[in-house]
Amino acid sequence: MSQESTPTKPLSAFYSTNLNPIVNSYEKLATRIAYTLGYPQINIEAHQNQVFENISIAIEMFSKFAGYTEELLTFNSRLYEPGKGLRMDVLFTATKQMTSSTKSDEPTTLDTSLYEIGKSTIGDSPTSFAVSYEDGKPNMRGYDYLTDDYRRVVDIFAFEEGSSSGINTLFTIEQTLAQQTYFSYAMGKYGFDLISWFTLKNWLDTRRKLLSQDFYFRFDDRTQTMFLTPEPNTRAKITSFYGIVGAYVERPVSQLVSEQWVYQYSLALTKIIIGRIRGKYSGTNLFGGGQPNFSDLLGEGNAEKEKLENRLYENVPGFGDGQPPMFFIG
Repeated sequence: MSQESTPTKPLSAFYSTNLNPIVNSYEKLATRIAYTLGYPQINIEAHQNQVFENISIAIEMFSKFAGYTEELLTFNSRLYEPGKGLRMDVLFTATKQMTSSTKSDEPTTLDTSLYEIGKSTIGDSPTSFAVSYEDGKPNMRGYDYLTDDYRRVVDIFAFEEGSSSGINTLFTIEQTLAQQTYFSYAMGKYGFDLISWFTLKNWLDTRRKLLSQDFYFRFDDRTQTMFLTPEPNTRAKITSFYGIVGAYVERPVSQLVSEQWVYQYSLALTKIIIGRIRGKYSGTNLFGGGQPNFSDLLGEGNAEKEKLENRLYENVPGFGDGQPPMFFIG
């Protein structure tokens, strides 16, 4: 960050709130760090790439505690490949709410590798894999523009098969029994009563468990792959169905870069770097007398770094951004 003429910005360039911050990129956060350290009045002895690297380190640490968004992804059993599972980016592109627009047939502007995943699984015509592009970037809610990659799934909290307990319950046995129960009150002694419906419902639950009709899901966050037991598309279970996958998804970098913990931790790391650089020139006389003071800045950066790490790992994550209590006892 070399010294250069910096024009005065208009006041409107500094208006910012917690939910509408002006810091939404690495460049803007690096500029804020430079201003905090005295730029442009004094020269900052740190390369811009070093500051960017400090920001990346802070975001990597904080993203584990920064919360997530809950997403419901459309699941098509034909996309599942036995023995290999199903990657979450495939579900992102197959879910309409995660893409601004989808197209049928073969995609035109979609990453080739993702297209091949669907093609190898369900044949030569994968469903709804095309994605619209704006300014050379995919216009998707499940895509992080700054990392130029799909947002990562933290964990999966639910898997519902649409044919039994998911969203498509109109023509299920449970729905039919429930309707018969209502008819018994509306039309006299016709249909089932509540005790019969409860007994049959328990029998259906037991049958699903004995015949392994319920799916057990597990998720590998490193490979971003979901596995099901029993696996669809096998000889033992070849029925095609739709379902819903509930997933916790990491927040995009544009939201994390505006967090106060990220700013202060990046600032602390930058102070350490500047202190070490100035320490190399200890004993050198400056113009007008004096010597570079590196020990104070280096000690200040290390102290702030340790304090912020303790706050992140030992106390409430971040700056107390915990979830509010959902109930009170008193």
